[in-house]
Amino acid sequence: MIIDATTRVRIARPSRDLVAAERFYVGGLGLDVLWRTTEHVPGHHDLLMVGPPGGAWHFELTHDPERPLEPTPTVDDLFVVYLGAPVDEALVARLEEAGGERVASHNPYWDEFGVTISDPDGYRLVLCSRAWGA
Repeated sequence: MIIDATTRVRIARPSRDLVAAERFYVGGLGLDVLWRTTEHVPGHHDLLMVGPPGGAWHFELTHDPERPLEPTPTVDDLFVVYLGAPVDEALVARLEEAGGERVASHNPYWDEFGVTISDPDGYRLVLCSRAWGA
């Protein structure tokens, strides 16, 4: 099998503002900065990688100052985190303070079992109270 439970995964998305993205995903959600560019190099993207240290996945948020892309999220582009416990309202408040906006989910399932928050670029984070596989 090519892909199994140990396969490393990178999810890459464009961002209008990497500082705002870091505030949301690191300061709000609590992920760690795994890598970031520290200076702009012509012809290269600025990037911010966030995730759990040693994890098998991470987000790569990119910004090309020479040819910026406008993020084009839909209401069903989701990053779902299975908490296995009720959603802590203090976490929701922290995400809102970090630039997120609590929104109704397009799929009512996520409102029944969690909270949906739009990140500064309009992509949606779902904090799901269910456990993975439940």
